[in-house]
Amino acid sequence: MAEKKIKSLREFYPFYLSQHTNTTSRILHFIGTGLVVLAFITGFLFHNWHFFLAMPVLGYGFAWVGHFFFEKNKPATFQYPGYSLASDFILFYDLLTGKQGFVARK
Repeated sequence: MAEKKIKSLREFYPFYLSQHTNTTSRILHFIGTGLVVLAFITGFLFHNWHFFLAMPVLGYGFAWVGHFFFEKNKPATFQYPGYSLASDFILFYDLLTGKQGFVARK
């Protein structure tokens, strides 16, 4: 039987959260996404493209360590790159505002 294709970000985000239940992984995602935001701001303010080049390495580097070593799953970005990227920023905001915790709710 074929796997159901996700067709919206609203539908994807609960799946995304189910793939991010490990506390260390969530912390690594938060750090990586935070560094991406800082790299973007720094690159923009100082007109230095090197910071923009660092963004994927920072974001995916931290996230993939979280997936491969702590979650023990395959990052959703391979199957749903756009939804996954958007969800990284949604989770970052949710963690920052306390809507989500670093310790995932069961």
